Amino acid sequence: MKTLKIAIQKSGRLNEKSVEILKNCGLSFENYKSSLISTVTNFPLEILFLRDDDIPEYVQDGIADLGIVGENVIHEVNADVTYLQKLGFGKCTLKIAIPNESEMTDISQLEGKAIATSYPVILEKYLKDNEVNAVVRTISGSVEIGPGLGLSDAICDIVSTGGTLKSNGLKPFAEVMNSEAVMICSKGTELNEDVIELLQRIRSVLRAKENKYVVLNVAKVNLEKVVNLLPGVKSPTVVPLFEPDWVAVHSVITEQDFWEKINLLKAAGAEGIVVMPIEKIIA
Repeated sequence: MKTLKIAIQKSGRLNEKSVEILKNCGLSFENYKSSLISTVTNFPLEILFLRDDDIPEYVQDGIADLGIVGENVIHEVNADVTYLQKLGFGKCTLKIAIPNESEMTDISQLEGKAIATSYPVILEKYLKDNEVNAVVRTISGSVEIGPGLGLSDAICDIVSTGGTLKSNGLKPFAEVMNSEAVMICSKGTELNEDVIELLQRIRSVLRAKENKYVVLNVAKVNLEKVVNLLPGVKSPTVVPLFEPDWVAVHSVITEQDFWEKINLLKAAGAEGIVVMPIEKIIA
């Protein structure tokens, strides 16, 4: 049976989470910090540790069957790959930013202005879509210093928290695209049985991360009210307690729903509410 190859970032903001999700899928591998290739011992898979800019083309060309990389990187190199799954981490936004003192208020005011960026392909498409003719100046790294050096009137770069913009006297001006880490594969590889198996594992981990296992006690007289607030994977499980007329209710609920409903649950008569993490959910 063919051993699959998956490419992930060797170092950077996606590396740790990529390794974490693979290990949470039950994959066993070592030496990923000191090697460019690591073999998974309990699944037909090899992990390639690459520069994120190289991952989409490695997958497109079939050198790697799978990859975990940011959507922004895929768009920048125009890679011809198949999207398998958004992974929920590495979220960021590609934004145009301008100096704090700038009085520009509309994207049309970038007409004729110079914009420094490490993402010229994405930026040029955005400007074209908005019918703006601007000068795109491609530089690698530290694009935030462009306006301060007189190199550009604005920048276009990845923004996570906005702290780097503030420290360089810049403010967000326009949102170009949202991005997060995604799992991709080369064309046709999505039909491979091992790819299907790995994707199922990843989805089970993602579903578990979004949900919590909740156990609570309630008097039978209030059971219907509580159950109506706690839809489970199919329906809540109800278990009799030693104390007559009381039951324990077990359910799975999204964390967001839980925090929105906790006061309603208590008001409906729920007591002794225990919330626990879930490791996997198999659909």
